[in-house]
Amino acid sequence: MTGLIRFDDQLNLCLRAEENGIDSMLMAIGFTRPDPLLLTVALGQETKKLKFMVAVRSGLISPAYYVQQLNTASAIIGDRIHINVVSGHTPSELKYYGDFLDHDERYARTGEFIQVCRLFWGNNGPVNFNGNFYQVENGTIKTPFNSPYGRPEIYIGGNSAQSANQVIEHGDCLWRFPDAPDVIQEKTKSVIAAGKQAGFLASIIARPTQSEAEDAALQLLNNFSGKNTSAQEDFYKNSDSVGFKTILETAFANQSSWITPYLWNGAVPYLGAPSIAFVGSYENIAKALMNYKKIGVTQYLFMGWPDEEEIVHFGQGVLPIIRKMEQDIIVGSKNKITEILTGNG
Repeated sequence: MTGLIRFDDQLNLCLRAEENGIDSMLMAIGFTRPDPLLLTVALGQETKKLKFMVAVRSGLISPAYYVQQLNTASAIIGDRIHINVVSGHTPSELKYYGDFLDHDERYARTGEFIQVCRLFWGNNGPVNFNGNFYQVENGTIKTPFNSPYGRPEIYIGGNSAQSANQVIEHGDCLWRFPDAPDVIQEKTKSVIAAGKQAGFLASIIARPTQSEAEDAALQLLNNFSGKNTSAQEDFYKNSDSVGFKTILETAFANQSSWITPYLWNGAVPYLGAPSIAFVGSYENIAKALMNYKKIGVTQYLFMGWPDEEEIVHFGQGVLPIIRKMEQDIIVGSKNKITEILTGNG
């Protein structure tokens, strides 16, 4: 991979997302990708309502300068930017950028990074901060963030306890990999109890019927026929990410590729942890997502193969069913209240 992009392809994907009711697009970060904030500004000027979740690592930029950059971007494209704060998962790649901290130190630095950013966004006078990783003296950023809330929504990625604690203390939503509902309920209860949101980073293969979706998943595996899993095995050895390593361990160890009837990790040994996927008919995936909603999972960051095709399947197939289910719940609640009131009469 070269990191070069075809801007028209990126724009077409964003326009298709807008057409199909997608709220936001992740602008990921890494050495194989273009700069996420620069690309966001370019795409934001060619789109109307789509939001952009811009990834940032604390080891790449000072918090004060990042606030200045992000605030400037919001002035250009409006209140359509939120951030995905990540601490990195592969030490060898982090060293490309001069970042040599270990896992726990990176998380500690990320916590300070968010604190400093929020002090600037709080706009309560000059910022002074004296931490282990950042020191700021009488900091002032004159360009405000373009939002009624004065700051972007803060999504923090990770499956570790440090990630959950950072969301509770500084963020708005925890991104983690999916698992069976009982496992997720236990892992996210502290975040939800703190009034924060929980969301999944996952892939999706949605089709009109369950058999079509499973056939599509098998076809995806056929694309890797004859290939080995050495790339992901090497990634496992070199990564210090709790989430990535746990997903890979499960995929390598389990004989079954199905964690639940609609959560599939069959592609993980070939494509990595983010390829853990919801696979099923439009209705079955909608039901599965609604079951997770009952335990507090309210946000989803989906990837697909190819992305544009899955955007259409989700937007035109799954999303209308979810909206109807949500409306039915609202109507049912109103009817239940009416029945109770009538009974008391």
